[in-house]
Amino acid sequence: MKLLSVEAARSAMVAQAAPLAAETIPLAAAVGRVLAEDVAAVRAQPPFTNSAMDGWAVRAADTPGSLAIVGESAAGHGYEGVLAAGQAIRIFTGAALPDGADSVVIQENATREGEQVTVPKAAPGDNIRDAGKDFQAGDVLLTAGTRIDPWRLSLAASAGRAELSVRRRPRIAILSTGEEIVEAPATPGPFQIYDSGSPALKVMCEAWGAQATKLSGVRDQLDAVIEAMRKAEADLIVTVGGASVGDHDLVRAAAEALGLQYSVESVAVRPGKPTFFGVLADGRRLLGLPGNPASAFVCAELFLKPLIAAYCGAPHQPRMASARLAKPLAANGPREHWMRAQLTYEAGGIVVRPYRDQDSSLITVFAAADALLVRPPGAPASAAGDLVEVLRLDRAG
Repeated sequence: MKLLSVEAARSAMVAQAAPLAAETIPLAAAVGRVLAEDVAAVRAQPPFTNSAMDGWAVRAADTPGSLAIVGESAAGHGYEGVLAAGQAIRIFTGAALPDGADSVVIQENATREGEQVTVPKAAPGDNIRDAGKDFQAGDVLLTAGTRIDPWRLSLAASAGRAELSVRRRPRIAILSTGEEIVEAPATPGPFQIYDSGSPALKVMCEAWGAQATKLSGVRDQLDAVIEAMRKAEADLIVTVGGASVGDHDLVRAAAEALGLQYSVESVAVRPGKPTFFGVLADGRRLLGLPGNPASAFVCAELFLKPLIAAYCGAPHQPRMASARLAKPLAANGPREHWMRAQLTYEAGGIVVRPYRDQDSSLITVFAAADALLVRPPGAPASAAGDLVEVLRLDRAG
């Protein structure tokens, strides 16, 4: 089978994942979704010139001096008159600047005595926010392809939007295969292990913007695997295990029985060489991941995450950063190696410590890691302090 580089494999996969149809949802439900439209402002923000501080609205030409207090401007209740020479208006943060005023003196710098206020010298524009300071009517605030987070939701709300047009979430069906896999709370047999891969992949898919379903595990029987794939209602089927070419690895054969046309047959990556991707005869896409959890999770970061982004119409750039090695590394082999590692932030910058044991079955190592250190094919030995590239993982803390 032809081995593709990680970048070539990712590009081939993403090319088969066109953005899904748009749907309109309430603004409050939009966090995590990807815009299918540009969001433009219907009016300027702020819509009127206002005060940046609590204090006194004045004419700078009247300062310093003692001014007559003639009214008040509060947020939502502006002063409707025109400020004349020798007058001042009590004003609060966010309140509209009265006509005739061109400056605000903060309250700490003024002294009130009855209906008079004494203010120091002020300059035009002091403590004032001009109308349209944040944005103007018609400005595009968010573009299609932007993923909404709480801050962007606030921006859309400030644009006057109650609903947004977003891409439909891709439907992903996760199928775990293997006689050795059981799901808790079932009691495993003497030669079985708990399924730790597919539950985590389901949560990853949902965090990345997909609607994921975990299918019931199937036995190592070709007909059973074919039937499970055939019945999966999904845009993308993700299989876990059975992706290699051993006697008990049936996923490829099952997919081929359903008309699979390969885009990626295998990848020159460690861990995860058996990873494959293609299109079934009915148009559904299928991503085959290795069964070892670390291999599956590495390849989910490298391939599944960008696939979900492509379905959502969002650009995907891995969160790469440069870091200095905490200890030397031996020369790398012929495959791109993504090593589980831990980052620390020190005075000299980011330091990365790859874990000693990179066995792809070790879940404890991946649970502790917050980065993947990438080593190019054939990379020479590296010394402590050398710069390397790392992919930062999204961890809870």
